[in-house]
Amino acid sequence: MPRLAWPDLRNARDVGGAPTAAGGRIRERALVRTDNHRRLGAAGLAALKGYGVSRVLDLRWRSEAAADPSPLAADASYRLVPACFDPTGDEDIPPDSYRLLVDASRERLAAAFTAIADAPPGAVVVHCHAGRDRTGVLVALALHAAGVPVDAIAADYALTENASPLVITNTWDHLHARYGGVTDYLLGSGVTPAHLSAVRARLT
Repeated sequence: MPRLAWPDLRNARDVGGAPTAAGGRIRERALVRTDNHRRLGAAGLAALKGYGVSRVLDLRWRSEAAADPSPLAADASYRLVPACFDPTGDEDIPPDSYRLLVDASRERLAAAFTAIADAPPGAVVVHCHAGRDRTGVLVALALHAAGVPVDAIAADYALTENASPLVITNTWDHLHARYGGVTDYLLGSGVTPAHLSAVRARLT
């Protein structure tokens, strides 16, 4: 799970190397998580291209993307896929799990997950604003689909600054209690078995 010294990014990490329950490892240069790209200059853009990035998924709200446009917004690799419900300001957001996010954003998370499954060959970069919450949830769902156990998913999440592994384990407990499991949650949200297989094949 190497950190990437990409210019102009503070939180770039390849999730390759995470262990699967079957005894394998997630491939490197398959899925990368970062913070937002608004500061990317020529060197940072060259680093992404040199890494073989084929798809960039921007999980921010449309208002965020409009206020701070990605320098890749006009590139063929870029997709804006808001992964979280539109907040009203009245939400009681729990600090110890993402249960509100996963409950209220099912279709959006399914669309973002599907965008990973449907991406062309090459590395997929996922980012939101800081690269922790929305990015963390989507990457966790993708790692689950690839067969990574929850303790390893939580450990990867915790590599991000101010990210407790308990947030992931508590969220997984919630998904099991309310939906019957993480896979059941994904399937019930609009992800198909073919999408699950595609993400697993991409990452392993």
